[in-house]
Amino acid sequence: MNISLLTIGKLKEKYLKQGIDEYLKRLTAYAKVEVIELPDEKAPEQLSDIEMEQVKNKEGERLLAKISPDTFVIALAIEGKQRSSEELADMIDKLATYGKSKIAFVIGGSLGLSKDVLNRADEKLSFSKMTFPHQLMRLILLEQVYRAYRINRNEPYHK
Repeated sequence: MNISLLTIGKLKEKYLKQGIDEYLKRLTAYAKVEVIELPDEKAPEQLSDIEMEQVKNKEGERLLAKISPDTFVIALAIEGKQRSSEELADMIDKLATYGKSKIAFVIGGSLGLSKDVLNRADEKLSFSKMTFPHQLMRLILLEQVYRAYRINRNEPYHK
């Protein structure tokens, strides 16, 4: 299984990098995982609705350029479906079973994902109705992917 984590923005926080590196290391036993950071669109603090859409569209074009047609795309979106850890594990297992060897998880920038990215997504996944910083979501997502593999292999992992 080849898993890509496509993200907007560069991760600067050392503590998040350390956590992400730890889960990337743990995941090497189960899948090939790569994190692809794409630059965020520079924008002033106060944006009109039109300007926000323009920023999301430019970031969305960068994301879509990194996704091959045979990739199963899971977009992290607050309006997506909430799944338990076991349900995520089952989804990953079924994708592998039915020949989907490429999965891309997509995390947008601070404004979210463009409509084009959401339309390309095969699945929209929400971790909560709460909003989390997109940098922190990288760590949370990788932990859940690691947990999914442990669940699928009936290996112990803390609850």
